Parts: sequence; structure tokens; C-alpha cells
Amino acid sequence: MTTTNEIAEKIATEHSLSKAQGKAIVETLIASIVAAAVAGNETSLPGFGKFKVKDTPEREARNPATGATIKVAAAKKLAFTPAKALKDALNK
Repeated sequence: MTTTNEIAEKIATEHSLSKAQGKAIVETLIASIVAAAVAGNETSLPGFGKFKVKDTPEREARNPATGATIKVAAAKKLAFTPAKALKDALNK
């Protein structure tokens, strides 16, 4: 697993920045993606993929413990679609 601190450290090392500056860059990137998602906008990172908000409709489900039918409320979710370059890299 890679953490945000590890990504920040790699950015800092590769661009001769301090670790704090690298962490600020990573946090800004994540905050930008979150802000776009909250606004309902898509974020595209060429060569990596797209983050897109999708609506999930209300549905019925079963409580596995009791077998009772329950309603699951409609919600929004953040979906990621990898770019072709990423898919190709994963499937080499």
C-alpha cells in the first residue's frame, strides 16, 4: 500500500522540494478532486483516469441477520475509470 506521505516524499525527492512542500502538493491535489466531486464535476487526469460522481438509486436489500427487507436510500458515489494507458500498464 502506498500512503499520501510516501507519494509526497517521492514528489519532494524528484523535484528537490521539502517534504512539507510535497505533502502540500498532494493535499491540494486531493482537495481539488474532492471539491470537484462535491460540485458534481468530473476530474480527468490524462494518462491516469477520471473521477466522476454517479447517482445510485434507492433500492431494496435484505438484512442478512433477520431476512427483513429494508430500503437503502439513494446516494452519490465517486467512481474512478482508469485511462487506457493505465489499463495497458496493469495488463502487461
